[in-house]
Amino acid sequence: MHNRPFGATGFSTLPIGLGCWQLGNGWDGAFDQAEAVATMNQAVESGVRFFDTADVYSGGESEAAIGRFLKTAREQIFVATKIGRWGEPGWPGNFSSAAMHAHVEATLRRLQVSTIDLLQLHCIPPEVLAAGEVFETLRNLRQAGKIRFFGASVESVEEGLSCLAQPGCASLQVILNILRQKPLDVLLPAAQRAGVAIIVRLPLASGLLTGKLRADTVFNATDHRSFNRDGAAFNVGETFAGLPYAVAIELIEQLRSKVPAGMSMADMSLRWLLDQSAVSVVIPGASRALQIRANVAVAALPALAPELHAWLRIFYREKVVAHIRGPN
Repeated sequence: MHNRPFGATGFSTLPIGLGCWQLGNGWDGAFDQAEAVATMNQAVESGVRFFDTADVYSGGESEAAIGRFLKTAREQIFVATKIGRWGEPGWPGNFSSAAMHAHVEATLRRLQVSTIDLLQLHCIPPEVLAAGEVFETLRNLRQAGKIRFFGASVESVEEGLSCLAQPGCASLQVILNILRQKPLDVLLPAAQRAGVAIIVRLPLASGLLTGKLRADTVFNATDHRSFNRDGAAFNVGETFAGLPYAVAIELIEQLRSKVPAGMSMADMSLRWLLDQSAVSVVIPGASRALQIRANVAVAALPALAPELHAWLRIFYREKVVAHIRGPN
């Protein structure tokens, strides 16, 4: 397994990171500190160095858990966090300069650090992004030593391209998976040319690409796969890759026969992402040690066959793209 450069930052990382939305939290809202510590310990033991969190995850508990963990593992971990979706004055007011400074200070306290490795804008409104003032605030925070690098977690290719035009943008976090391939065409090549790192979220499309979900699967009422499947709470594109659930299940059934021997569908899906040279790190969520080991093992698997890559591109264009809802 080989590390990859994280854009032009000078940091390099195993291309499998840890998405911390589920950290000690599962999908039921009950935070479990012991489970969080066990998950992070397994991540470090497995070579994972990139942790991605946000102030909104578990109402700050994800950041706080990482902060406690960093006391024993600070030199081994690169922490990326996000602000904008939580706290006062609320969205979209959280992207004012005063609010951003206040939220950064709160994150620093929860992480128990003096500098945030990577600060990302979280679901920034398109009109605020277009105005560009938030990036001046980020540059001021960097100059003040509060953050080392900054980037953005974006919903669409157009938003990503707008961020690439901003001096100092170090990373983009994007939705990319076998069911959401649009960034491959323009955004990823542009980021690669600019030396901007690509962080992939929702690599398994809210669990669809594990191959374990069925038409009659029942989700907990607090699970976004229950309450946001049609975009009732936030961007519809964040849940099930923006696909109507019944359609998504039918598409997954069409994928089953293409999974290479010796791989699971999740393995194939993660390996497909790692085969994209512009991808710096993929951040599947994990709440158990077994999931960490399975995710990391994919980095040692051989690349998918060119014929399979070609088939998956055609599958996306002919079967999937017309059903995607929300910005992408």
